[in-house]
Amino acid sequence: MGQSSVIVILGASGNLAAKKLHRRGNLDEKHKIIGFDLTHMNDDDFIKHIKSCVDASTPELADKLKAFCGRCSYITINQEAGDDSYMELSKRMESFIEGDEAQNRYFYMALPPNIYVAVSEQLRRNCYSKKGSSQIIIEKPFGRDLESSVELHRKLEPNWKEKEIFRVDHYLGKEMVKNIMTLRFGNPIFGALWDCNHVDNVQISMTEAIGTQGRGGYFDDVGIIRDVMQNHLMQLLALTTMERPGSFSAEDLQHEKARVLRLVPPVDVKHTMIGQFVKSEDGKNPGYKDDDSVPQDSRSLNESKTEIRFQLKDTTDAMLRETAHNELIIRIQPDEALRLKLNVKMPGLELRTVGTELDLAYQRTVPDPDVPEAYERLLLEVFNGNNSDSVSEQELEASWKIFTPLLHHLEGNEEIKPVAYAYGSEGPDGLEDFVNSYRYQAEPSR
Repeated sequence: MGQSSVIVILGASGNLAAKKLHRRGNLDEKHKIIGFDLTHMNDDDFIKHIKSCVDASTPELADKLKAFCGRCSYITINQEAGDDSYMELSKRMESFIEGDEAQNRYFYMALPPNIYVAVSEQLRRNCYSKKGSSQIIIEKPFGRDLESSVELHRKLEPNWKEKEIFRVDHYLGKEMVKNIMTLRFGNPIFGALWDCNHVDNVQISMTEAIGTQGRGGYFDDVGIIRDVMQNHLMQLLALTTMERPGSFSAEDLQHEKARVLRLVPPVDVKHTMIGQFVKSEDGKNPGYKDDDSVPQDSRSLNESKTEIRFQLKDTTDAMLRETAHNELIIRIQPDEALRLKLNVKMPGLELRTVGTELDLAYQRTVPDPDVPEAYERLLLEVFNGNNSDSVSEQELEASWKIFTPLLHHLEGNEEIKPVAYAYGSEGPDGLEDFVNSYRYQAEPSR
Protein backbone atom coordinates (compact mmCIF):
# COMPACT_ATOMS: atom_id res chain seq x y z
CA MET A 1 0.00 0.00 0.00
CA GLY A 2 1.38 3.41 -0.97
CA GLN A 3 1.38 6.56 1.13
CA SER A 4 0.90 10.26 0.45
CA SER A 5 1.14 13.37 2.60
CA VAL A 6 -0.74 16.64 2.82
CA ILE A 7 0.57 19.74 4.57
CA VAL A 8 -2.17 22.20 5.49
CA ILE A 9 -0.95 25.69 6.45
CA LEU A 10 -3.60 27.42 8.53
CA GLY A 11 -2.87 31.13 8.40
CA ALA A 12 -1.13 30.73 5.05
CA SER A 13 -1.51 34.37 4.01
CA GLY A 14 0.79 35.46 6.82
CA ASN A 15 3.17 32.55 7.44
CA LEU A 16 4.62 30.28 4.79
CA ALA A 17 7.04 28.16 6.79
CA ALA A 18 6.58 25.23 4.40
CA LYS A 19 7.94 27.36 1.55
CA LYS A 20 11.37 26.79 3.06
CA LEU A 21 11.20 23.20 1.85
CA HIS A 22 11.33 24.04 -1.85
CA ARG A 23 15.07 24.80 -1.96
CA ARG A 24 16.28 21.21 -1.51
CA GLY A 25 13.43 19.56 -3.36
CA ASN A 26 12.51 17.66 -0.19
CA LEU A 27 8.86 17.24 -1.18
CA ASP A 28 8.04 14.93 -4.07
CA GLU A 29 4.81 14.68 -6.05
CA LYS A 30 3.23 12.62 -3.25
CA HIS A 31 3.37 15.67 -0.94
CA LYS A 32 0.65 18.29 -1.41
CA ILE A 33 0.44 21.71 0.22
CA ILE A 34 -2.87 23.44 0.95
CA GLY A 35 -3.15 27.01 2.17
CA PHE A 36 -6.17 27.49 4.45
CA ASP A 37 -6.98 30.99 5.65
CA LEU A 38 -9.60 33.72 5.98
CA THR A 39 -7.91 35.89 3.34
CA HIS A 40 -9.79 35.55 0.09
CA MET A 41 -7.44 34.09 -2.54
CA ASN A 42 -7.57 31.54 -5.35
CA ASP A 43 -4.82 29.06 -6.22
CA ASP A 44 -3.04 31.52 -8.53
CA ASP A 45 -3.03 34.23 -5.87
CA PHE A 46 -1.60 31.78 -3.35
CA ILE A 47 1.18 30.71 -5.70
CA LYS A 48 2.04 34.35 -6.40
CA HIS A 49 2.25 34.87 -2.65
CA ILE A 50 4.64 31.93 -2.32
CA LYS A 51 6.84 33.14 -5.17
CA SER A 52 7.07 36.60 -3.61
CA CYS A 53 8.53 35.09 -0.44
CA VAL A 54 11.20 32.74 -1.75
CA ASP A 55 14.55 32.83 -3.50
CA ALA A 56 14.55 31.65 -7.12
CA SER A 57 17.68 33.46 -8.24
CA THR A 58 19.16 30.54 -10.18
CA PRO A 59 17.69 28.31 -12.90
CA GLU A 60 17.95 25.32 -10.54
CA LEU A 61 16.02 27.08 -7.77
CA ALA A 62 13.48 28.35 -10.31
CA ASP A 63 12.83 24.78 -11.49
CA LYS A 64 12.46 23.53 -7.91
CA LEU A 65 10.08 26.38 -7.08
CA LYS A 66 7.97 25.64 -10.17
CA ALA A 67 7.66 21.99 -9.18
CA PHE A 68 6.87 23.00 -5.58
CA CYS A 69 4.14 25.43 -6.63
CA GLY A 70 2.61 22.75 -8.83
CA ARG A 71 1.70 20.88 -5.64
CA CYS A 72 0.13 23.91 -3.91
CA SER A 73 -3.52 24.95 -3.72
CA TYR A 74 -5.66 27.18 -1.53
CA ILE A 75 -9.02 27.22 0.25
CA THR A 76 -10.63 30.35 1.68
CA ILE A 77 -12.26 29.82 5.08
CA ASN A 78 -15.87 30.94 5.40
CA GLN A 79 -16.26 31.73 9.10
CA GLU A 80 -20.04 31.98 8.86
CA ALA A 81 -20.44 28.49 7.38
CA GLY A 82 -19.47 26.48 10.48
CA ASP A 83 -17.73 23.25 9.53
CA ASP A 84 -18.31 23.69 5.77
CA SER A 85 -14.82 25.00 5.01
CA TYR A 86 -13.22 22.17 7.01
CA MET A 87 -15.37 19.64 5.16
CA GLU A 88 -14.19 21.18 1.89
CA LEU A 89 -10.62 20.83 3.12
CA SER A 90 -11.25 17.17 3.92
CA LYS A 91 -12.64 16.53 0.43
CA ARG A 92 -9.65 18.28 -1.15
CA MET A 93 -7.26 16.05 0.79
CA GLU A 94 -9.23 12.92 -0.10
CA SER A 95 -9.02 13.86 -3.79
CA PHE A 96 -5.24 13.35 -3.59
CA ILE A 97 -5.59 9.71 -2.45
CA GLU A 98 -4.91 7.10 -5.10
CA GLY A 99 -6.58 3.74 -4.62
CA ASP A 100 -6.15 2.23 -1.17
CA GLU A 101 -3.12 4.27 -0.10
CA ALA A 102 -2.73 5.80 3.35
CA GLN A 103 -2.49 9.56 3.72
CA ASN A 104 -0.57 11.41 6.44
CA ARG A 105 -1.96 14.84 7.30
CA TYR A 106 0.01 17.66 8.94
CA PHE A 107 -1.75 20.82 10.11
CA TYR A 108 0.65 23.74 10.60
CA MET A 109 -1.24 26.23 12.77
CA ALA A 110 0.32 29.62 12.02
CA LEU A 111 -2.47 31.16 14.07
CA PRO A 112 -2.98 33.24 17.22
CA PRO A 113 -2.69 30.88 20.22
CA ASN A 114 -6.12 31.91 21.52
CA ILE A 115 -7.82 29.99 18.69
CA TYR A 116 -5.64 26.85 18.76
CA VAL A 117 -8.24 24.86 20.68
CA ALA A 118 -11.27 25.79 18.55
CA VAL A 119 -9.45 25.15 15.28
CA SER A 120 -7.92 21.88 16.51
CA GLU A 121 -11.41 20.63 17.46
CA GLN A 122 -12.71 21.32 13.93
CA LEU A 123 -9.68 19.64 12.37
CA ARG A 124 -10.16 16.55 14.55
CA ARG A 125 -13.86 16.40 13.80
CA ASN A 126 -13.66 16.91 10.03
CA CYS A 127 -10.12 16.34 8.75
CA TYR A 128 -8.52 13.53 10.76
CA SER A 129 -6.93 10.93 8.49
CA LYS A 130 -8.86 7.66 8.22
CA LYS A 131 -5.75 5.81 7.03
CA GLY A 132 -2.41 7.24 8.04
CA SER A 133 -1.30 9.66 10.73
CA SER A 134 -2.48 13.16 11.64
CA GLN A 135 -0.50 15.79 13.50
CA ILE A 136 -0.97 19.41 14.52
CA ILE A 137 2.07 21.70 14.53
CA ILE A 138 1.90 24.71 16.84
CA GLU A 139 4.30 27.52 17.69
CA LYS A 140 5.05 29.43 20.87
CA PRO A 141 3.88 30.95 23.07
CA PHE A 142 2.34 27.80 24.57
CA GLY A 143 0.29 29.69 27.14
CA ARG A 144 1.18 32.78 29.16
CA ASP A 145 2.17 31.09 32.41
CA LEU A 146 2.08 27.67 34.06
CA GLU A 147 -1.67 27.67 34.62
CA SER A 148 -2.61 28.70 31.06
CA SER A 149 -0.09 26.26 29.55
CA VAL A 150 -1.56 23.35 31.53
CA GLU A 151 -5.05 24.50 30.53
CA LEU A 152 -4.10 24.62 26.83
CA HIS A 153 -2.73 21.08 27.01
CA ARG A 154 -5.84 19.88 28.86
CA LYS A 155 -8.11 21.27 26.13
CA LEU A 156 -6.03 19.81 23.27
CA GLU A 157 -5.67 16.43 24.93
CA PRO A 158 -9.16 14.99 24.29
CA ASN A 159 -8.70 15.29 20.53
CA TRP A 160 -4.93 15.00 20.04
CA LYS A 161 -2.52 12.63 21.72
CA GLU A 162 0.81 14.01 22.91
CA LYS A 163 2.63 12.27 20.04
CA GLU A 164 0.25 14.00 17.59
CA ILE A 165 1.23 17.48 18.80
CA PHE A 166 4.50 18.97 17.54
CA ARG A 167 5.38 22.11 19.47
CA VAL A 168 7.88 24.12 17.43
CA ASP A 169 10.77 25.92 19.07
CA HIS A 170 12.79 26.94 16.04
CA TYR A 171 15.99 27.21 18.09
CA LEU A 172 16.02 23.41 18.27
CA GLY A 173 16.46 23.38 14.49
CA LYS A 174 19.51 25.65 14.45
CA GLU A 175 22.74 24.04 13.28
CA MET A 176 24.85 24.78 16.36
CA VAL A 177 22.06 23.75 18.73
CA LYS A 178 21.89 20.40 16.92
CA ASN A 179 25.66 20.25 17.38
CA ILE A 180 25.57 20.48 21.19
CA MET A 181 24.94 16.77 21.77
CA THR A 182 27.57 15.72 19.24
CA LEU A 183 30.05 18.06 20.89
CA ARG A 184 29.21 16.76 24.38
CA PHE A 185 28.87 13.06 23.77
CA GLY A 186 31.01 12.54 20.66
CA ASN A 187 34.23 13.99 22.09
CA PRO A 188 35.75 12.43 25.22
CA ILE A 189 37.86 15.54 25.79
CA PHE A 190 34.70 17.58 26.41
CA GLY A 191 32.75 14.80 28.07
CA ALA A 192 35.43 14.55 30.75
CA LEU A 193 35.32 18.28 31.51
CA TRP A 194 31.55 18.85 31.23
CA ASP A 195 30.77 18.69 34.95
CA CYS A 196 30.70 20.77 38.12
CA ASN A 197 34.25 19.72 39.04
CA HIS A 198 35.71 21.57 36.07
CA VAL A 199 33.13 24.18 34.95
CA ASP A 200 32.98 27.32 37.08
CA ASN A 201 29.98 28.95 35.38
CA VAL A 202 27.92 28.95 32.20
CA GLN A 203 26.41 31.98 30.51
CA ILE A 204 23.67 31.65 27.92
CA SER A 205 23.07 35.00 26.27
CA MET A 206 20.93 36.40 23.50
CA THR A 207 21.16 40.01 22.40
CA GLU A 208 19.35 41.87 19.62
CA ALA A 209 20.52 44.96 17.77
CA ILE A 210 17.01 45.68 16.48
CA GLY A 211 14.01 47.35 18.06
CA THR A 212 10.37 46.32 17.86
CA GLN A 213 10.41 46.51 14.04
CA GLY A 214 6.64 47.11 13.92
CA ARG A 215 5.89 44.27 16.36
CA GLY A 216 5.51 46.42 19.44
CA GLY A 217 1.99 45.20 20.12
CA TYR A 218 3.21 41.60 20.18
CA PHE A 219 6.06 42.35 22.58
CA ASP A 220 3.82 44.36 24.88
CA ASP A 221 1.35 41.48 25.06
CA VAL A 222 3.84 38.59 25.26
CA GLY A 223 7.01 40.20 26.62
CA ILE A 224 10.60 39.12 26.14
CA ILE A 225 10.55 36.60 29.02
CA ARG A 226 7.77 34.63 27.34
CA ASP A 227 9.05 35.24 23.82
CA VAL A 228 12.67 34.14 24.39
CA MET A 229 13.65 33.08 27.89
CA GLN A 230 10.96 30.57 28.83
CA ASN A 231 11.41 28.66 25.57
CA HIS A 232 14.58 29.30 23.50
CA LEU A 233 16.98 29.86 26.38
CA MET A 234 15.50 27.10 28.54
CA GLN A 235 15.97 24.64 25.69
CA LEU A 236 19.62 25.69 25.41
CA LEU A 237 19.97 25.31 29.17
CA ALA A 238 18.44 21.83 29.10
CA LEU A 239 20.63 20.58 26.25
CA THR A 240 23.70 22.04 27.96
CA THR A 241 23.10 20.60 31.44
CA MET A 242 21.07 17.39 31.04
CA GLU A 243 22.52 13.96 31.71
CA ARG A 244 23.41 11.73 28.79
CA PRO A 245 20.10 10.32 27.46
CA GLY A 246 19.67 6.59 26.99
CA SER A 247 19.30 7.21 23.25
CA PHE A 248 18.54 10.00 20.81
CA SER A 249 14.87 8.98 20.67
CA ALA A 250 12.20 11.60 21.31
CA GLU A 251 11.14 9.96 24.57
CA ASP A 252 14.66 9.77 26.03
CA LEU A 253 15.66 13.28 24.98
CA GLN A 254 12.46 14.89 26.23
CA HIS A 255 12.68 12.96 29.50
CA GLU A 256 16.23 14.15 30.26
CA LYS A 257 15.48 17.75 29.32
CA ALA A 258 12.39 17.82 31.52
CA ARG A 259 14.30 16.16 34.37
CA VAL A 260 17.03 18.81 34.50
CA LEU A 261 14.56 21.69 34.11
CA ARG A 262 12.65 20.41 37.14
CA LEU A 263 15.83 20.90 39.18
CA VAL A 264 16.03 24.61 38.34
CA PRO A 265 14.48 26.78 41.07
CA PRO A 266 12.07 29.59 40.14
CA VAL A 267 13.84 32.82 39.20
CA ASP A 268 13.94 35.24 42.13
CA VAL A 269 13.40 38.91 41.28
CA LYS A 270 16.51 39.65 43.41
CA HIS A 271 18.57 37.89 40.74
CA THR A 272 17.18 39.82 37.78
CA MET A 273 17.86 43.10 36.04
CA ILE A 274 14.98 44.45 33.97
CA GLY A 275 15.93 46.85 31.17
CA GLN A 276 14.10 48.85 28.53
CA PHE A 277 15.66 50.68 25.62
CA VAL A 278 15.08 54.35 24.92
CA LYS A 279 16.00 56.21 21.75
CA SER A 280 19.57 56.00 20.53
CA GLU A 281 22.09 58.62 21.59
CA ASP A 282 22.05 60.17 18.11
CA GLY A 283 18.25 60.25 18.16
CA LYS A 284 17.94 58.33 14.87
CA ASN A 285 16.43 55.15 16.33
CA PRO A 286 13.27 55.36 18.45
CA GLY A 287 12.89 53.89 21.92
CA TYR A 288 10.46 51.18 22.91
CA LYS A 289 7.80 53.56 24.18
CA ASP A 290 8.09 55.60 20.97
CA ASP A 291 6.27 52.76 19.18
CA ASP A 292 2.62 53.84 19.11
CA SER A 293 1.39 50.29 19.71
CA VAL A 294 3.17 49.70 23.03
CA PRO A 295 3.50 51.11 26.51
CA GLN A 296 6.25 48.69 28.10
CA ASP A 297 9.36 46.33 27.38
CA SER A 298 11.78 45.10 24.63
CA ARG A 299 15.40 44.75 23.51
CA SER A 300 17.91 46.63 21.42
CA LEU A 301 21.63 46.37 22.12
CA ASN A 302 24.78 46.99 20.12
CA GLU A 303 24.86 43.60 18.35
CA SER A 304 22.70 40.56 17.61
CA LYS A 305 24.09 37.26 18.80
CA THR A 306 23.23 34.11 20.72
CA GLU A 307 25.97 32.12 22.39
CA ILE A 308 26.77 29.74 25.24
CA ARG A 309 29.98 30.34 27.21
CA PHE A 310 31.54 27.84 29.59
CA GLN A 311 34.21 29.25 31.89
CA LEU A 312 36.34 26.55 33.45
CA LYS A 313 37.75 26.82 36.94
CA ASP A 314 41.12 28.45 37.55
CA THR A 315 44.22 26.31 37.52
CA THR A 316 45.35 25.09 40.95
CA ASP A 317 49.01 25.06 39.94
CA ALA A 318 50.81 27.70 42.03
CA MET A 319 53.34 28.33 39.25
CA LEU A 320 50.62 29.28 36.75
CA ARG A 321 48.23 31.34 38.83
CA GLU A 322 48.37 34.34 36.48
CA THR A 323 46.52 32.60 33.68
CA ALA A 324 43.13 33.42 32.17
CA HIS A 325 40.13 31.14 32.32
CA ASN A 326 39.87 28.35 29.79
CA GLU A 327 36.64 29.02 27.96
CA LEU A 328 34.49 27.10 25.50
CA ILE A 329 32.23 29.30 23.39
CA ILE A 330 29.42 27.98 21.20
CA ARG A 331 28.17 30.71 18.86
CA ILE A 332 24.62 29.79 17.88
CA GLN A 333 24.04 32.77 15.60
CA PRO A 334 25.08 34.61 13.55
CA ASP A 335 28.27 33.17 12.03
CA GLU A 336 28.08 29.74 13.63
CA ALA A 337 31.33 28.92 15.41
CA LEU A 338 33.01 26.92 18.15
CA ARG A 339 35.95 28.51 20.00
CA LEU A 340 38.19 27.20 22.76
CA LYS A 341 40.30 29.65 24.74
CA LEU A 342 43.59 28.20 26.01
CA ASN A 343 46.75 29.33 27.78
CA VAL A 344 50.14 28.67 26.15
CA LYS A 345 53.72 29.69 26.92
CA MET A 346 54.81 33.01 25.51
CA PRO A 347 57.79 32.45 23.14
CA GLY A 348 61.05 33.37 24.81
CA LEU A 349 63.28 32.46 27.75
CA GLU A 350 60.83 33.39 30.53
CA LEU A 351 57.92 31.26 31.71
CA ARG A 352 55.09 33.60 30.79
CA THR A 353 51.66 32.64 29.55
CA VAL A 354 49.51 34.12 26.84
CA GLY A 355 45.93 33.38 25.85
CA THR A 356 45.10 31.94 22.44
CA GLU A 357 42.09 30.45 20.67
CA LEU A 358 41.26 27.36 18.70
CA ASP A 359 38.62 28.69 16.34
CA LEU A 360 36.19 26.58 14.30
CA ALA A 361 34.11 29.09 12.37
CA TYR A 362 31.84 27.40 9.86
CA GLN A 363 32.25 30.14 7.30
CA ARG A 364 36.05 29.76 7.32
CA THR A 365 36.40 26.03 7.95
CA VAL A 366 33.67 24.59 5.71
CA PRO A 367 33.67 25.97 2.14
CA ASP A 368 30.18 27.27 1.31
CA PRO A 369 28.47 25.55 4.26
CA ASP A 370 24.98 24.40 3.33
CA VAL A 371 23.30 25.17 6.65
CA PRO A 372 19.57 24.37 6.52
CA GLU A 373 17.14 26.87 7.97
CA ALA A 374 15.75 25.91 11.35
CA TYR A 375 12.14 25.65 10.20
CA GLU A 376 13.18 23.64 7.18
CA ARG A 377 14.90 21.07 9.39
CA LEU A 378 12.06 20.86 11.92
CA LEU A 379 9.33 20.45 9.31
CA LEU A 380 11.27 17.66 7.65
CA GLU A 381 11.54 15.95 11.03
CA VAL A 382 7.76 16.17 11.40
CA PHE A 383 7.19 14.65 7.97
CA ASN A 384 9.66 11.87 8.73
CA GLY A 385 7.86 10.97 11.96
CA ASN A 386 10.68 12.28 14.19
CA ASN A 387 9.35 14.10 17.26
CA SER A 388 12.70 14.45 19.05
CA ASP A 389 12.71 18.24 18.60
CA SER A 390 9.12 18.75 19.66
CA VAL A 391 8.85 20.48 23.04
CA SER A 392 7.05 18.01 25.29
CA GLU A 393 4.30 18.89 27.74
CA GLN A 394 6.65 17.88 30.59
CA GLU A 395 9.34 20.31 29.42
CA LEU A 396 6.78 23.08 29.12
CA GLU A 397 5.47 22.55 32.62
CA ALA A 398 8.98 22.53 34.09
CA SER A 399 10.10 25.69 32.23
CA TRP A 400 6.93 27.60 33.12
CA LYS A 401 7.50 26.80 36.80
CA ILE A 402 10.86 28.58 36.53
CA PHE A 403 9.44 31.86 35.19
CA THR A 404 5.78 32.08 36.27
CA PRO A 405 6.48 33.51 39.76
CA LEU A 406 8.74 36.21 38.25
CA LEU A 407 6.18 37.09 35.57
CA HIS A 408 3.38 37.42 38.12
CA HIS A 409 5.61 39.55 40.37
CA LEU A 410 6.63 41.92 37.56
CA GLU A 411 3.12 42.26 36.16
CA GLY A 412 1.59 42.77 39.59
CA ASN A 413 3.95 45.52 40.78
CA GLU A 414 3.68 48.84 38.97
CA GLU A 415 6.43 50.33 41.12
CA ILE A 416 9.03 48.14 39.37
CA LYS A 417 10.65 50.37 36.77
CA PRO A 418 12.93 48.99 34.03
CA VAL A 419 16.46 50.42 33.85
CA ALA A 420 16.70 52.59 30.74
CA TYR A 421 19.50 52.16 28.21
CA ALA A 422 20.11 53.75 24.81
CA TYR A 423 19.15 51.91 21.64
CA GLY A 424 22.33 50.36 20.20
CA SER A 425 24.32 50.60 23.44
CA GLU A 426 25.89 47.78 25.47
CA GLY A 427 22.95 47.72 27.85
CA PRO A 428 21.96 49.33 31.16
CA ASP A 429 24.48 50.91 33.49
CA GLY A 430 25.56 48.36 36.07
CA LEU A 431 24.99 45.38 33.81
CA GLU A 432 28.62 44.27 33.87
CA ASP A 433 28.78 44.47 37.67
CA PHE A 434 25.51 42.55 37.91
CA VAL A 435 26.81 39.75 35.69
CA ASN A 436 30.19 39.63 37.41
CA SER A 437 28.50 39.27 40.79
CA TYR A 438 27.63 35.75 39.71
CA ARG A 439 31.34 34.92 39.22
CA TYR A 440 31.22 35.24 35.44
CA GLN A 441 34.22 37.21 34.20
CA ALA A 442 33.20 38.96 31.01
CA GLU A 443 35.67 38.92 28.17
CA PRO A 444 35.24 40.52 24.76
CA SER A 445 33.75 38.22 22.12
CA ARG A 446 34.57 38.20 18.43
